[in-house]
Amino acid sequence: MKTKRIFILNGHPGEKSLSRFLAETYAAAALDAGHLVRLCHIHDLEFDSDFGFGGYQQVKPLEPALEGVLEDIEWSEHIVLTTPMWWGGLPAKLKGLIDRAFLPGRTFDTHNTRFGLPAPLLEGRSARVIMTADTPGWFMRWVYKNAMLIQVRRQILGFVGIKPSRFSYFAGASHPKEGMVERWAERIKRIAVIAN
Repeated sequence: MKTKRIFILNGHPGEKSLSRFLAETYAAAALDAGHLVRLCHIHDLEFDSDFGFGGYQQVKPLEPALEGVLEDIEWSEHIVLTTPMWWGGLPAKLKGLIDRAFLPGRTFDTHNTRFGLPAPLLEGRSARVIMTADTPGWFMRWVYKNAMLIQVRRQILGFVGIKPSRFSYFAGASHPKEGMVERWAERIKRIAVIAN
């Protein structure tokens, strides 16, 4: 098995959460398997999540926390994102991090296009998204058409070149049945060992 450099971002804004538990479970299992790991909790990051302007001409300087996240992404070979699904999308602070930090010249190149789209600058990295929700998996697929998964996979990660991206989707997160969180943790440990 090849050792990988793994950056784990817990995207839940709360100090304590299921997302944090799953991120820390992944980190511990990956370290035990010999991978190099950097773990970051968005709760601990101080930055203004408001993009603030209408375009990329007057970009706010990035706070040290956002620079640190970009450096960790650039260092990594594999990125793990743990996040809840709130109102069909990402938590506002996590979306704000993406809005602020995923900028032209750093994560994509507007001067060099492919099929009319900016060229991605973060190629050579894969991702695992660990998503928790209350929406049953069948409802997510058939009614919501996997909208959030498509957004994260194609319009965020794929846009900047991070692929393939794989998903682990855990439903019933607010009130999990007895033993369910432990079973989810065992799945995460197995995934962390192979880092895919």
